[in-house]
Amino acid sequence: MGMSVGGGRSNRRRGRRGKSQPMSEINVTPLVDVMLVLLIVFMVAAPLLTVGVPIDLPQSQAKSLNTESKPVTVSVTSSGDIYVGEDKIDPAELILTIEAAAPNGTDERIYVRGDTVADYGSVMKVMGQLSGAGYTKIGLITEQEQGQ
Repeated sequence: MGMSVGGGRSNRRRGRRGKSQPMSEINVTPLVDVMLVLLIVFMVAAPLLTVGVPIDLPQSQAKSLNTESKPVTVSVTSSGDIYVGEDKIDPAELILTIEAAAPNGTDERIYVRGDTVADYGSVMKVMGQLSGAGYTKIGLITEQEQGQ
């Protein structure tokens, strides 16, 4: 088992030449990891960006509904203010604003968000106005209960 001294030196020289060559492959694993994390963040954050009016929603055990289009959202705050989307409106102008925001007319699905401490009568008055104007697809938005 003889080993030539010259052979060992030439291997070292080849190793040095190999290190000076540029790396020809790109490692995409970190890129894929970052993209997957961003995808998850945006998937979680997107539903929170639908309406910007801060409301403390009541919690429910009901399952969420799947919708294809962006619904019209009416929010009633704890002080009794009414918002359509993110715009504060006068209660007398509710139906006119909904008609302008609902492309399908009275067939449009309308979601009502009422703050937990909002007056029950204020929320019911909004729902009564919508129902009286012919809107039949009215839904209430709640948060799912945690820990159940």
